[in-house]
Amino acid sequence: MNASTCFWEAVGRASYLAIKASLLIVYNLATIGHSGNPLFLPTIPAASRLVSGPVRDYVPPMSEPNNFIREDPWRIFRIMAEFVDSFQTMSQVGPAVTIFGSARTPSDHPDYHAAHDIAKGLARHHLAVVTGGGPGIMAAANQGAAQGGGKSVGLNIELPHEQSGNRHANVPVHFHYFFSRKVCFVKYSFAFVFMPGGFGTLDEFFEVLTLVQTQRIPAMPLILYGTEHWKGLFAWMKNHLEKDGLISPGDLELVHFADTPQEVIDCVLEYQRKTSQPELPAAAFR
Repeated sequence: MNASTCFWEAVGRASYLAIKASLLIVYNLATIGHSGNPLFLPTIPAASRLVSGPVRDYVPPMSEPNNFIREDPWRIFRIMAEFVDSFQTMSQVGPAVTIFGSARTPSDHPDYHAAHDIAKGLARHHLAVVTGGGPGIMAAANQGAAQGGGKSVGLNIELPHEQSGNRHANVPVHFHYFFSRKVCFVKYSFAFVFMPGGFGTLDEFFEVLTLVQTQRIPAMPLILYGTEHWKGLFAWMKNHLEKDGLISPGDLELVHFADTPQEVIDCVLEYQRKTSQPELPAAAFR
């Protein structure tokens, strides 16, 4: 646990103690009166009062010294710490492109080499490369960005299986919560590359596509690498979602396809040339 996280959790515990003390004071003031009956809460049933008796009635005893961290009212401080840490780091990265893809892709797979070459090419054009910080496609992209002399950002997440930080990220950021990590993927990137992947890659793809489709973020390049891999999914969406009116005509045109690393790089650079970086955050992050 880093220093900032420790600091915010210390703030959380201090706030907890302060609120506990405040409630005790309010309770003591409220119960001054005849026969100990509350002066300020005479008509509220005891079961409905915020403070209805001893401390244990509204603050359950904690079995472990750090149990307060896992209590919902105090978890916000851990969440705040993740956002503070990640925003502070990511705001210094500069123009960035996020590359998504499978954690299970072996290093001898063509997709691995493609991700490496894409990231290396982007880095040579002074663009930071952001990944999930894990193995497979993520490691390939981080390695390529580092070898290209660029910022290689790894937003790693704590998972019980398969996810471990790769050694190629020169700007590592660690997360406990998926949602804060997701914000950083999108907030600080102006283009997105989706290599073949599993549920995680599909999750990120549809989330970013939804943000573009609903105009919560600008129509940034969403590049699917490997037409053959993705064409079945898009045929299904066209034949069912679009045909049945569940998405609008033209929604599927928000996505670009590429089959070579250079196609990806050209698409990103063309968008960058045409579009100045926005001064204000996208509507999704205001």
